[in-house]
Amino acid sequence: MSTAPAPEPLPAPVTEAGRQGLDALLAGPGKALIGLDFDGTLAPIVADPDRARAHPEALSALAALAPKVAAVAVVTGRPAEVAVRNGAFADAPGLEHLVVLGHYGAERWDARTGAVTAPPAPPGVDAVRAELPGLLAGTGTYVEDKGRAVAVHTRRAADPQGVFEALREPLTGLAARHGLIVEPGRMVLELRPPGIDKGVALTAFAREIGAGCVLYAGDDLGDLPAYAAVDALRAEGTPGLLVCSGSDEVTELRDRADLVVDGPQGVVHLLHALAHHIA
Repeated sequence: MSTAPAPEPLPAPVTEAGRQGLDALLAGPGKALIGLDFDGTLAPIVADPDRARAHPEALSALAALAPKVAAVAVVTGRPAEVAVRNGAFADAPGLEHLVVLGHYGAERWDARTGAVTAPPAPPGVDAVRAELPGLLAGTGTYVEDKGRAVAVHTRRAADPQGVFEALREPLTGLAARHGLIVEPGRMVLELRPPGIDKGVALTAFAREIGAGCVLYAGDDLGDLPAYAAVDALRAEGTPGLLVCSGSDEVTELRDRADLVVDGPQGVVHLLHALAHHIA
């Protein structure tokens, strides 16, 4: 006689605020917003960002959890269409409650319609794109063109950290001349328009859907604004849970998180566990 598999255990947050956030999510999943970074959180970090793909268990975890919560939002610096492709989200069963907030919320893809909405790209990005080849010659870097931003990856260089540090000042100057900012990450320096970040995107979407609690999982410096947004929502009375997809490259999120899991594999196991424990 077969029996149903035992539910996966839920890891325990190490902070009181995190425990309150998890309790609120389990008690009221229909009002819960699950916010997730993509690279490093749903997908392992790879040397070539074009080859990044969601963890093999990510789709099944999202499909199990998404119908039980108000919404799942993938919040990423990538173009929305790239995240949808790399995550294999389009037409996936069970993901009707999924949105992708690409370019830090400047773009939006909704699983219900399959459509992307986005304003025109700012002109400063074209100017930066034209000047980068001369500035980066001989550095061994790789430029990822995100349409509304450009990202300079140093992971392929002979000395990734040394090149990263050497390029910070000149890239910051280049960005400033064209009205952009530089956002550092895990061996990447992204030049993008100011005034948009994952915190702005997460807050706006949480208010749009009337979220009663918010979980956010990330792994990199670009996720710190989303952490700050959850902290601000908690101060307003909306419970929240901060999850770090752990790595040895970035410690700032680990120090701020309520719960640290073992990279993308830990994230998908957490999502599966949440789905098991929600009635």
